[in-house]
Amino acid sequence: MSTERVISVITAVLGTKADYLAEAYGSLAAQELPEGWSWEWLVQQDGPDGALPLPTGDPRIRSGISNRWGGQAIARNLALSRAHGDLIKVLDADDMLTPGALTRDIEVFTTRPDITWSLARSLNYLLDGTTTRFPSNPDPGPIAPDVLLPYWEHHGEPPVHPASLCVRRQAVLALGGWMAVPGAEDTGLLLALDATSTGYFIGEPGLLHRRWPGQNTANRPDDDERRAVLNLIGARARALRTLQRVIPAPRA
Repeated sequence: MSTERVISVITAVLGTKADYLAEAYGSLAAQELPEGWSWEWLVQQDGPDGALPLPTGDPRIRSGISNRWGGQAIARNLALSRAHGDLIKVLDADDMLTPGALTRDIEVFTTRPDITWSLARSLNYLLDGTTTRFPSNPDPGPIAPDVLLPYWEHHGEPPVHPASLCVRRQAVLALGGWMAVPGAEDTGLLLALDATSTGYFIGEPGLLHRRWPGQNTANRPDDDERRAVLNLIGARARALRTLQRVIPAPRA
């Protein structure tokens, strides 16, 4: 029986919007992991339309197809149900990991048992191949609970990119996976993690976040539905924070 530890990389994708999926795989296949670790790529096609350009012959790829369109959150949660890894890593279908990204995540969790989730510095990857930095990031190191929510409430977005998330599997299961809201399921999960546990920010770039006209966040309307989503995300995080204070910790 293999004693390798696994990091499960989850990607949700529409079959009709899989233009950059091969590049996402290439960035994953190029990762060099610490001894004793391996990765699996859990690709969930969101609905039966279209076909995914997945490479053949790589046993680390485990794909699934949803019976109907359900959105990113449901697709990711279906992929999560098949995960074998102790760690869950997000990789959007149009993004790319930087060299060493998975190793840096793994090192955080193996050296810091107090850390539940990690994020890495992300770079905007533009159509001409150049990159730009996000305007604000925390200092590298631990992120104490309740740090991200006040920033998000003030600025309307977190100071880190949720697409670089890596999290202990037990934590994401305990919180119910990705939040079932349109267009902000990753922020919903991130703020829930922030309300209940300690994270870690990795200062080295770990993600190339592609900016292109077809991405979901490029066409997100500011309407009543969007405002309802943001209200729900904040309310959930605040409720979890309150529960953390009233539920006694288990005895050692």
